[in-house]
Amino acid sequence: MLQAPPLSLYIHIPWCVQKCPYCDFNSHALKHDMPEADYVEQLIQDLDADIQRFNLNERPLHTIFIGGGTPSLFSADAIKSMLDQVLARFTHDADIEITLEANPGTVEADKFIGFFNAGVSRLSIGVQSFESDKLIKLGRIHDSKQAKSAAELATQCGVSSFNLDLMHGLPNQSLENALDDLKTAIALNPTHLSWYQLTIEPNTPFHSKPPTLPADETLWDIQDQGVKLLEDAGYKQYEISAYSKPEYQCKHNLNYWRFGDYLGIGCGSHGKITDVEQQKIYRTIKVKHPKGYLDKTRELLDHLNEVDTNELPFEYMMNLLRLCDAFNLDDFETHTGLSRNIILPILKNAEKKGLLKAIDTTENSREDADTWQVTLLGHRFLNDLLEMFL
Repeated sequence: MLQAPPLSLYIHIPWCVQKCPYCDFNSHALKHDMPEADYVEQLIQDLDADIQRFNLNERPLHTIFIGGGTPSLFSADAIKSMLDQVLARFTHDADIEITLEANPGTVEADKFIGFFNAGVSRLSIGVQSFESDKLIKLGRIHDSKQAKSAAELATQCGVSSFNLDLMHGLPNQSLENALDDLKTAIALNPTHLSWYQLTIEPNTPFHSKPPTLPADETLWDIQDQGVKLLEDAGYKQYEISAYSKPEYQCKHNLNYWRFGDYLGIGCGSHGKITDVEQQKIYRTIKVKHPKGYLDKTRELLDHLNEVDTNELPFEYMMNLLRLCDAFNLDDFETHTGLSRNIILPILKNAEKKGLLKAIDTTENSREDADTWQVTLLGHRFLNDLLEMFL
């Protein structure tokens, strides 16, 4: 039977100084003055409509994530106005995790302090690399010095945690280059690191004119040696591309990966909501383009659909199998409303292939184990593992 999981909120701010050639997110180069007040007004209308649509008045809010685009282009006053209005609509913990994404080229000390005073408790800084030539190739507007400065400012502004976003497998990047980038990031002592390989996505300039990327053998070496560097520095891998110091995992992203609920407000944002009364799961998509989203005469909900029962096993596993920790089939039943017997044969087949392993408990034999874990092989061949649930 479906039960209501934790509820998070994602807020999308779509504007960037310029569009990066690898980026397939819904982001738009800022060509005029930032319409902060109008956009915040629309965000709150969007939120109110979702609260009413899904009867969410009584559900506490677990986390907030402000992403983009480049949310740090907004003023601290605009972020404060937005957060004050959001938090007034929900019950929540006093120390609720509120993350804001920041670009090193759009911040300075006063602005970080302003974001903290506005209620932001966690910063996620899009460094991508500490090599200026790589940053130019990636279309980033900051340089190596600004990247380091932003990380240093994050340690001083009052937030309880900060993440550095770092890519590897960059154009013409050697093993030594990649590891030097990672060592630089570790030396800045972030509480969290998102370290992931550059992928070429459809409908991006990099897709139409692909850069020269490292050979597969180099990519494997970067991954293997990089993970060891992170482990030696005290960072535990808890998801395919996420590493944290103890107790500093990103609660918001964990809720995604555990198939929790989340509202999505802002241009092109996606949401997923469980309706316990109807025993249904819904997905939402909001109007994609800023011009349409700012049109006060237009409905902000662009698409609403019920998730088909047949798609739920894949949707659930697509998120959960990114995590390193073991998972329990009780959660599968409460988060999907389906019986574990639907996926048990698939789990056992994946175990035979070395992609999953059953965890013995005192109550269960391996034959009916309710706790499972992805193996190292399973994470390396995650797409193959996921296809088994289609």
